Amino acid sequence: MSAQDLPQELRRALSTVAREPRLLVASDYDGTLAPIVSDPSKATPHWESVSALRALAGLTGTTAAVISGRALRDLAALSRLPVEVQLIGSHGSEFDIGFVHAIDADAKQLLREVYEVLGDISADNPGTTIEVKPASVALHVRNAAPEIARRALDAARQGPACWVGVQVTEGKAVIELAVVHTDKGTALDTIRHQHGATAAVFFGDDVTDEKAFRVLSGPDLGIKVGDGDSLAKYRVDSTETVSRALAYLLEERRTWLAGASAPRIERLTMLASPRSVALLTPDATVTWFCHPEPDSAAVFAHLLGGPQAGHFSVAPQRPGLPLSQRYVDGTMTVETRWASLQVTDYLPHDVSPTRTDLTRVITGHAKAVVTFAPRPEFGQVPVSIEAVTGGLRVRGTNDPMVLRSRGVRWTIENEGNHDVATAVVDPSEGPVMLELRCGTNDLEPSRTSEAERRRIAESYWRDWSNALDLPPLKPDLMKRSALTLRGLVHAPSGSILAAATTSLPEDIGGVRNWDYRYCWLRDAALTAQALVTLGSLEEADQFLGWVHRVLETLPGPERLHPLYTIYGETLPPEAVIDQLPGYAGSRPVRVGNAANMQVQLDVFGPIVDLISALAHAREKKGITIPSAVLPDADWELVCAMVSAVQRRWTEPDHGIWEIRGNPRHHVYSKVMGWLTVDRALTLAKRFDREADPAWESLRETIADEVRAKGWNDDVQSYTAAYDGTDLDAATLHIGLSGLIDPSDPRFAATVVATEAELRSGSTVYRYHHDDGLPGGEGGFHLCAAWLVEAYLLIGKRSDAEALFAQLVDVAGPTGLLSEEYDPIAERSLGNHPQAYSHLGLLRCAQLLSQPVQALV
Repeated sequence: MSAQDLPQELRRALSTVAREPRLLVASDYDGTLAPIVSDPSKATPHWESVSALRALAGLTGTTAAVISGRALRDLAALSRLPVEVQLIGSHGSEFDIGFVHAIDADAKQLLREVYEVLGDISADNPGTTIEVKPASVALHVRNAAPEIARRALDAARQGPACWVGVQVTEGKAVIELAVVHTDKGTALDTIRHQHGATAAVFFGDDVTDEKAFRVLSGPDLGIKVGDGDSLAKYRVDSTETVSRALAYLLEERRTWLAGASAPRIERLTMLASPRSVALLTPDATVTWFCHPEPDSAAVFAHLLGGPQAGHFSVAPQRPGLPLSQRYVDGTMTVETRWASLQVTDYLPHDVSPTRTDLTRVITGHAKAVVTFAPRPEFGQVPVSIEAVTGGLRVRGTNDPMVLRSRGVRWTIENEGNHDVATAVVDPSEGPVMLELRCGTNDLEPSRTSEAERRRIAESYWRDWSNALDLPPLKPDLMKRSALTLRGLVHAPSGSILAAATTSLPEDIGGVRNWDYRYCWLRDAALTAQALVTLGSLEEADQFLGWVHRVLETLPGPERLHPLYTIYGETLPPEAVIDQLPGYAGSRPVRVGNAANMQVQLDVFGPIVDLISALAHAREKKGITIPSAVLPDADWELVCAMVSAVQRRWTEPDHGIWEIRGNPRHHVYSKVMGWLTVDRALTLAKRFDREADPAWESLRETIADEVRAKGWNDDVQSYTAAYDGTDLDAATLHIGLSGLIDPSDPRFAATVVATEAELRSGSTVYRYHHDDGLPGGEGGFHLCAAWLVEAYLLIGKRSDAEALFAQLVDVAGPTGLLSEEYDPIAERSLGNHPQAYSHLGLLRCAQLLSQPVQALV
């Protein structure tokens, strides 16, 4: 018999409780972990149970305990359980070594008297024995004849069991008299609170275990071994079955914590519409999808919690790996193909602003299995699914949700708190269309055909990408990078996402898991500027309009936060979704971002640099009207940014990397302050705007201080901050920005030092100093792109070309880049796809496509 032979209801219950954030697994000993035997000293536990409990105790967020009627010393000797498993003896009264000294003299005297009387009773009744414990005495009658057993128990009940101060606990063939309070339920609650358990599982067989079953509630699970009335909801027939149940619970818990079958990050593919994004695995599972906005709660969070966290999958009925997954050229439509089956996915554009739609079209000659398991609010809201005419209706959500699936016959099953719908479809009879519609109850046919809706969606992307001025180097990859950046643009608001996901780890199994589904001023400005360099100006115009609206809510630009929600609101406090195990077990899963409250004084530079790039791009397009090339609103924003630098540039800050430690005088932030003023002066001169006379001296003052305080002779490099010797790849901007001439020997020395300390193969780390956070991280694609540019500036073109080639090689099969890369494990890390990485890749290709003399 295997664990799969457990009752289906029990397996479901164990699977559900295994996904609790902090789990307590507790059990009785005799008759539960160990079989009942005539000689109590030979009651050894099943090895499988010991192994499972030990393994459970070693898992993150998991506590294992045994609560027994035996004396603690005997329990420890017999159970063979390691110290990781907490042992509680004497029906919950023996918690620690110092317990014996806790009972006072009166209790000790009472205990001696109980011992004497029970000893006399045992002597008068052959086959009975007494067991002495630190605060109680037990009379065992299992080996006595039935009549003698009854006589002995009655004598104890009518004798010392009636005394004041004596607590009575009766079990199978035993009565125990204690001089302190003993209660397995109280013990279970004590352990629960000690460890902050969000749910408890308790196995027991005896009447004494009913006190533990009585305190179970909510997500808790009680499992009774054997026959007899019980408060436990579930039942198993033997101690051997307990072993199987523990083994099953262990496997389910371990799988949940490890993030079962997490797809490699670089192999994830993004779908996009002007206001939504979604991610697909290589086998066409919708693994990430949020509604109503990209920074809202997830409907499908499979990426961070496996199938139980919600997914929408299509696979051939006859199992097999996909042959390919690719974008339709110039679009955000994705095709996943098996030998005789294809799934085409896209996000329709012709829907109302309150809806988020996903269309899946299945074609081919093989039957396919479709699984629809929505889990709104990160799976925290129980949902049911109802099959109705035209498709499925999801019940229990705040926002309506339907799946139009005309002609599909669904089977709906319950998985704990949620329903899941499955169907077998045959596309050989014609394409099967599945239309997920969030934000509506409408299951009626669309006004336009599916082919027309797809044409509208694809034309949006194709027409735009065909008009770009892409670098000739790696043109297909550059087009995909450009489309990815535009896919991160939230058209209704004008904001730009830093990435499509939250909590993809910077270190597998680590805690550096952040939410990037927001609009960072820096990231968004750099993304918009990258699109401007490709000839697309609309995104920059819209983003600057978004910045103006944010500034209207503030007393001045110096009070800008580093990031905002998509619609320019202040973020709520950073929170943790305990119910999700995280990508490949990387916990916690976070929503919100505490960097919102940091001081990041570099943010003004990228905004002014964007305005400068936009003005020059308008001029290049032949616009001659000054107010159209550099509108008054943009110039006012430039002046406001310079004013903010004037007020605050001398302050320390948290820097570009949002280090969660004390602020420092970061060189990069000072450089960006200088860049703000420099670009403002350049704009004023070029477009006949009036500059404050103080700007010239401010620019020189910042530059002089950076040159003097940013350089460190000991390390022969400009450093991360004024007060240290640690290096930072962002410091390369001292030359990339033009603050110092690239021919300056100190810049070349900084490039060499950065390469020596921070480059590892195909990637470049941000820094290696202690940032106050546990765990490690990968190298940053953006930092590698900066080093490519720095190589070019100091004349190391072959090094630049080689590093660019390595950067290209780590892109995923559909051309997407995450934030980071692990050069040892050769896998991507961090949120995906990341705007930083793609704008860096585009910048490298543009620079490498220019003549050598153009870079000087």
